[in-house]
Amino acid sequence: MSARIGVAVMAVALALYIVLVGQRAWLLLASGQPIAIAMGAALVVLPIVAVWALGRELWFGWRAEQLGTRLEREDALPADEVAVRPSGRVEREDADAVFPAYRADVEADPDDWRAWFRLGIAYDAAGDRRRARGAVRTAIRLEAAERRP
Repeated sequence: MSARIGVAVMAVALALYIVLVGQRAWLLLASGQPIAIAMGAALVVLPIVAVWALGRELWFGWRAEQLGTRLEREDALPADEVAVRPSGRVEREDADAVFPAYRADVEADPDDWRAWFRLGIAYDAAGDRRRARGAVRTAIRLEAAERRP
């Protein structure tokens, strides 16, 4: 739930940013000075990129949550017992110990979105966010391809 609150706060902050930057861009564009017009044009592009990035991240989070919920309903989430620090993070050594099994599952069946999603969870537990996101993105792509006839 706190992640959703964080997303809502960021979306509101982005909306405020877009309004303020749009206002400044309009003033610069209307000034008639070449440098100010160039700066105003740049200020128009930045909010567009920000909206695109936020939309992409929201879509990723929504799809990842859907797949996680589906695996939970199927009772197919990782059930490994690992030590957890007081902060809630998994102990690195425990995460590294269970990781090879999930990697082997993906190597055995590279078209199984469930294996990719579990590998993403293992990467995340090991602290490798970049690979975790990549594995979950692969899971999302494979699951979408599976749903298409």
